[in-house]
Amino acid sequence: MQEPLYLQWKQWDCQSDCRYHCMLKTEKDREILGTGPVKYHGKWPFKRVFGIQEPFSVAFSALNLAVQFHGWLSFFILLYYKLPLRPQNRKPYYEYTGLWHIYGLLAMNSWFWSAVFHSRDVDFTEKLDYSSAAALLGYSLIVAIMRTFSVRDEAARVMVAAPLIAFVTTHILYLNFYKLDYGLNMKVCVAMGIAQLLLWAIWAGVTHHPSKWKLWTVVVGTGLAMLLEIYDFPPYGGYLDAHALWHATTIPLTFLWWSFIKEDAEFRTSNSMKKVK
Repeated sequence: MQEPLYLQWKQWDCQSDCRYHCMLKTEKDREILGTGPVKYHGKWPFKRVFGIQEPFSVAFSALNLAVQFHGWLSFFILLYYKLPLRPQNRKPYYEYTGLWHIYGLLAMNSWFWSAVFHSRDVDFTEKLDYSSAAALLGYSLIVAIMRTFSVRDEAARVMVAAPLIAFVTTHILYLNFYKLDYGLNMKVCVAMGIAQLLLWAIWAGVTHHPSKWKLWTVVVGTGLAMLLEIYDFPPYGGYLDAHALWHATTIPLTFLWWSFIKEDAEFRTSNSMKKVK
């Protein structure tokens, strides 16, 4: 029997489709008996929508991707079309321009693969999602160190970044070619996330940056949102789970985060211009 196109492009074969419907039937029986949902192969039982496994997570991931793109693009326009450039080379005065450009690209890449993975969970998409998230968190930690400690010398930046890049690269290679250890990956990602939140929180507490309230909001909001990743619960109605809510909370936080980055660029550019004068 020819399967519908929307199932074919998702690579839903007869076996996986049978497992899905058996899972739904089992969950319906459990509901009648008054027992709660259970995980199947480590995953909560989600109801598909047009072949999409986790529709809310996909939608929120796509929105995060859009917000990241908007933030990065507006940052680019601000630097090169609104703020003054160095007269000798037409480059921005902001010392962290390149770092944030790379961050934006990694963030967009991460949310793209998040949307793909939650759309269809196969080995290939799972590894790309986990790897992209680890790369983003590792790089975000590097940026946090660079900005909070005002590391502007290129040699010093290399010394800071090299060991972290080596660690994250090793972790990603381990996940992809040795063992996709979910527990280990969660510990590594949470550790990198907490480390950068602490750095930003301490810096926000001692700096006189005019936009530090935005930084505080992002730090506190992200810290609270991380609890959704740690304290998991089954999908409500078969669609909305803790992980999807985590994706939802990062949308406004991302908008505020890029707002802080842009205002930081304005603040640093203003200071640099004063020194030039």
